Amino acid sequence: MTDTAFSQLALRPALLTALKALGYARMTPVQADSLPPLLAGDDLIVQARTGSGKTAAFGLGLLQALDVTRNDVQALVLCPTRELADQVTKALRGLARALPNVKMLTLCGGVPIGPQLASLAHGAHIVVGTPGRIDDHLRKGSLTLGAVRQLVLDEADRMLDMGFRDTLERIVAELPEKRQTLLFSATFPDDVETLSATIQRQPRRVTVDAPAAQASIEQWAFTVEKSAKPDAVIALLHHYQPESALLFCNTKRDCDALAAHLTARGFSALALHGDLEQRERDQVLVRFANHSVNLLVATDVAARGLDVASLDMVISVDPTPDVEVHLHRIGRTGRAGESGLALSLFTPGEMHRRERIEAYQGSPIDDGPDTALDANASANDAKRYAPMVTLDIDGGRKHKLRPGDVVGALTRDGALTQAQIGKIDVFDTATYVAVHNKAAKRALGQIQEGRIKGRRFRARLLR
Repeated sequence: MTDTAFSQLALRPALLTALKALGYARMTPVQADSLPPLLAGDDLIVQARTGSGKTAAFGLGLLQALDVTRNDVQALVLCPTRELADQVTKALRGLARALPNVKMLTLCGGVPIGPQLASLAHGAHIVVGTPGRIDDHLRKGSLTLGAVRQLVLDEADRMLDMGFRDTLERIVAELPEKRQTLLFSATFPDDVETLSATIQRQPRRVTVDAPAAQASIEQWAFTVEKSAKPDAVIALLHHYQPESALLFCNTKRDCDALAAHLTARGFSALALHGDLEQRERDQVLVRFANHSVNLLVATDVAARGLDVASLDMVISVDPTPDVEVHLHRIGRTGRAGESGLALSLFTPGEMHRRERIEAYQGSPIDDGPDTALDANASANDAKRYAPMVTLDIDGGRKHKLRPGDVVGALTRDGALTQAQIGKIDVFDTATYVAVHNKAAKRALGQIQEGRIKGRRFRARLLR
């Protein structure tokens, strides 16, 4: 498609209105290539990295086909993690803002199933969830998928990596044979190709990102001994001074150890991995995305679904044995046309992994400057302290709280200005608000001593 304006598509006026309100005027490459066949009803198999605009692509397709007069589940979106499912639901709600009476539900594990059962009793048009919890509801009979007309598998490669193959097959068996199936994946190993062959009918293939390093991302490699990696990370943070950085380790234990090492050296850092309770995971992700924490140390699976608009730097503390995952890692920075920096630490025994990555992406990773590992860098050079603090309010969507209600409570009587309030995330039973450090105590007092929508809520600062 030569003209990439959304207005060139045969979309509902309400969707065009929503796109305009969101500031979306022209399609990204994945949207321009996939939306015409998607809207025509074709099955698609799409290779696109995180941040390419794929959620809006399939979201527009689902909402275009939706019949709100029918109180049935008409579209099912499967995601590997709750974080990604929450991010997808949020994006879909934004696109549906001008469509009346659209009912969406997020069904994921890690939270009590009771409230989900109550929500399902009222019906839904679109369900977004993780395979395990969707399977649970199917077994209980609380979810029926006989009216589904569209199925989306988002980040299918990760779902298969996480062992969901059998679960996916059980879910697909509950769907009508006549449906549109959309499969999105950052990488396409053989098991994804096999899955496509079993659940799709003559899919159109869309490949947006070739397996090559992005020109907007500057890559450097550093050779260090295993025991020297934690201090090498600190030296790199001193040298490059990122406002925010995502650090990858291959194991949960190494994530915890590195986050503890950074915290002990005065950095603002948290670990993210599969051993965290769901509320802890929510808080870690929220604090990193709203700039209450500068550094996030994560495993690859845990980092899926991160909703971070701007990320200065990615550090592969442990190089991944999967060359495709390396490109997914570095693609976290340099998004939306911005420049990014990707640093990788290799021990002498890990050089074969560097060679495989270079061969796969078709370009070398140059050695980083020796000065970047200068152990004598001043401790005052690094940007250690996060500019924001997160306020945790004990109330959310179940209490009818909206971001505007929270802003009103914080700015009442001139306690805070709107400029001192950052990102607001509203969950079912909790609301997280980023406020500037210097205004944190005043913000806490406003909530603890005042009222929101006529009632009191408990609150605390996450530090």
